[in-house]
Amino acid sequence: MKIKMNNGLPTLSITLEYQDNTIKLDNVLLDTGCAVSVFDTDLVEKVGLVINRHSGQAVRMYGVGGQSEIFFQQMEEKIVINKITLVNFTLQLGMTKIPYGFDAILGVDFCEQAGLILDFKELQVRI
Repeated sequence: MKIKMNNGLPTLSITLEYQDNTIKLDNVLLDTGCAVSVFDTDLVEKVGLVINRHSGQAVRMYGVGGQSEIFFQQMEEKIVINKITLVNFTLQLGMTKIPYGFDAILGVDFCEQAGLILDFKELQVRI
């Protein structure tokens, strides 16, 4: 995956597959300071990834400066990001596009499970 630097922040384009549906997200923040990956509800509902009020829970996410937002955290049996299959993957759904400008935020949880190697010299993400 190619890293693009936007205002000093590393971003990626990804393909998200969920239940045989696919969407391309072009402005995804690669955030090694974020523990859990977050997807914009308005964008991912197009592929059927929606809040599951029965198995998930509302949580607060805190950013730099202590600002908090409410997101919905849930486990998904299977999602695929750029052909990397994640099984029983806990993610958060909420508003990322309007307040922050990102389609999604990929956190350390994704980096670790996928075994990513971040190369900022070559601006590449490798597995």
